[in-house]
Amino acid sequence: MPDQDRQLTDRTVVVSGASRGIGLAIALAAAAEGANVVLLAKTAEPHPRLPGTVHTAAAEVEAAGGRAAAVVGDVRDEADVRRVVDTAVRRFGGIDVCVNNASAIATEPTERLPVKKFDLMHDINIRGMFLLTQACLPHLRDSANPHVLTIAPPINLNPRWLGAHPAYTLSKYGMTLLSQGWAAEFADAGIGFNCLWPQTYIATSAVAALADGERQLAAARSPRIMADAALAILTRPAKQVTGNCFIDADALSFYAGVDDLSGYGGGENPTPDLFLD
Repeated sequence: MPDQDRQLTDRTVVVSGASRGIGLAIALAAAAEGANVVLLAKTAEPHPRLPGTVHTAAAEVEAAGGRAAAVVGDVRDEADVRRVVDTAVRRFGGIDVCVNNASAIATEPTERLPVKKFDLMHDINIRGMFLLTQACLPHLRDSANPHVLTIAPPINLNPRWLGAHPAYTLSKYGMTLLSQGWAAEFADAGIGFNCLWPQTYIATSAVAALADGERQLAAARSPRIMADAALAILTRPAKQVTGNCFIDADALSFYAGVDDLSGYGGGENPTPDLFLD
């Protein structure tokens, strides 16, 4: 595809948690549209139970048509986050999109949840999101169409979700609140802040690791649906698209006119995701 026909040519996208799953899918979709992609992930060497590393992800990005820079680091660490931003600016001249994808999940009942897991969820989900967004902001201000996209759900105060796994729910809703708050705080700067959440389970390593993972994978959609929905948002004018909590299917329908989701898998009755009634 000629560069002039690709929607993200010469734009630079920073993605956390980018070695596999939804983060990698978004990185590949952006690459196919001509983006420079800076990938942050902890996985430098192959994991015995998980596919991919930040380096294999970078190779996939370049094979998909983009330019890649891989940064091995932890989104919780200020120095690592600074290296990601410095790499993006040094290699590609700036930052146009920040994708907060890195996330931790632990759904044990409160009485059995180790404090270490509580801290991990809040450090990655909220602190990590804050650090990466904060570091990107000075460069986003210089972009012609700056976006921050966070993989977080709409806030649902149904007791079903508040009571199911309060600590995890708090960490994810914290991400949503930060995004919504920034949309208001930076409205005059023209930066689009939005959340994106899947309508159904997504076929990722986290789902595969569930006790009934094989069954759940069969009823889960491909990460590609989140990537396509992300592109539909990130290619819109940031000043016009901000302060939203999108569901992937709704974003695809509204912005891309895609209503037939059968190509994303999951069978006739894919499993609804968390936080959605």
